[in-house]
Amino acid sequence: MVCDIKTGVCGEVGDESIEVIDFNQPQKKVDLYYVTDPICSHCWALEPELRRFEKQYGHYFTLQTVMGGLLKSWDGFADVSNGIGSPADVAEHWREVGEHSRMPIDGSLWLSDPIQSSYPPSRVYKMIQRENEEMAKTFLRRAREAVFAFNRNIGEEKVLIDLVDQLGLDGAKIVKEAEGTAAQVLLEEDFALAGSLGVRGFPTVIMVNEEKQGVKIVGAKKLHTYVDALKQVLPGKTLQARQIPDLKQLLDQESLLFAKEIEVMYDLEATEVESFTQEMLPADTYKGQIQLGEFYIEKL
Repeated sequence: MVCDIKTGVCGEVGDESIEVIDFNQPQKKVDLYYVTDPICSHCWALEPELRRFEKQYGHYFTLQTVMGGLLKSWDGFADVSNGIGSPADVAEHWREVGEHSRMPIDGSLWLSDPIQSSYPPSRVYKMIQRENEEMAKTFLRRAREAVFAFNRNIGEEKVLIDLVDQLGLDGAKIVKEAEGTAAQVLLEEDFALAGSLGVRGFPTVIMVNEEKQGVKIVGAKKLHTYVDALKQVLPGKTLQARQIPDLKQLLDQESLLFAKEIEVMYDLEATEVESFTQEMLPADTYKGQIQLGEFYIEKL
C-alpha cells in the first residue's frame, strides 16, 4: 500500500513500486552558449561534431543557442577576411567550406537568388523558441538543410512558411509574427548577449561554470576541442561520456543525416558509411540518396 503525495489517496502499489534510481547522475553545472546564424556556413560544417558532443556530454551543460545576426542587409556589408563584399562572393566561399567539411553546400543561389538578410529566419527561430526550445532547434536544422544542401532561399517568406508548416506549426501565422516588434526585440536580446560574451564571429561556443569561469572556442573545431574545454570548466571532474544512440534512434530523432554526420558519430571512414547504414537500418525505414556528391539518408 502507498499514499500518493499529490492526491493523498492511498491504495495498492502496481508494478512500478520498485524503481532503480541513479544518484550519480551529474548535475548540469555549465552554461554553454552557442552563438550562430542560420546562414553561417562554418556553423553548418560544425553540425556533426557539435551533435556528437551534445549526445555524449550534454548531461554536463545547458545549451543555449544565440542568434548572432550575420547579415542585416547588403548595405555596407563586407567580410574582408573571407573576401566577401557582394552576394556573388559568397558562392565561392560556401563552395570551399562544403568541399573542406564534406557537409554538402550548393551556394549557387548567391548568383541567382541571393539572400538579402539572415534576420528573417533568425526572427522565426526566436518566435518558435519562445514557445518550444526543441522545435526551434529542429527549425534551425531544417532551415540549414534547405539553404546549404538544397539551395533554397530561407530569407524568403514562402520558404520560411513551408519550413514551419513541415514542423506541424502554422507557418503563415508564425512568419507573420516574426515580422513584428516582439520578434525583433527577442533578436536584439540575443545580439546583446552575444556582445556581452565578446563574440565577434560564428560559430562561437562559450562554456561558463558556476564560478563564472569560462572558455571561448571560435570557429568550427573537432570533438576533442569541446571535450577539453568542458574539462577545463569542470576541473577535478572525470567526465563520463554517455552511450551514443544507435543509427535508428538517431535517424528517428533527426529525420535526415548526411554521410559526414554518420562518420563522425560512429567513428567511420567515408567508404564505410553506406555498408554501415545497410547493416544498421531495415531497408524499409530509410531512403538513401546523393546530394552534391555526398550520400545522405532520410527517414521514411
